[in-house]
Amino acid sequence: MGAVTVTHTVLESPLGPLTLRAHDGVLSGLYMTEHRHGPAAETLGARDDDGLPAAREQLAAYFDGELTDFDLATTAGGTPFQQRVWAALREIPYGATVTYGELAAAIGQPTAVRAVGLANGRNPISIVVPCHRVIGSTGSLTGYGGGVERKRALLDLESRSAQRRSG
Repeated sequence: MGAVTVTHTVLESPLGPLTLRAHDGVLSGLYMTEHRHGPAAETLGARDDDGLPAAREQLAAYFDGELTDFDLATTAGGTPFQQRVWAALREIPYGATVTYGELAAAIGQPTAVRAVGLANGRNPISIVVPCHRVIGSTGSLTGYGGGVERKRALLDLESRSAQRRSG
């Protein structure tokens, strides 16, 4: 097996620059400026401004309120537990939110709320794997790797877009 090629591209968005990382051309990370658990710059690989065209196109459509469900190949490391949490995140409908407790119950571990929160915070492919749709038990916007203000902006975007679709 040959070496894995790691590259990145930077996409301008309403949330500021987004860094998309690819392993052999497959989306493996999506990070915002000052992302809490973002990778070290030296691990991003060479910059490729033409990289990940489908991801760039779908993200633009998402921010325009036209795309509600990403259809992208992704790859992410992580423990089996983290993988289960991240898979469950993909099941949260566009424009909806769930609590950490509801997410823990969805993966069959209702007492693992804290562990679910930690796994959610380590999601390397934000927006596409919608960790922003998870909120506190009181409805509060708890931490978000890209910052709570960006979490609010993503939820507001989805709420407005969902309202336009239904109205």
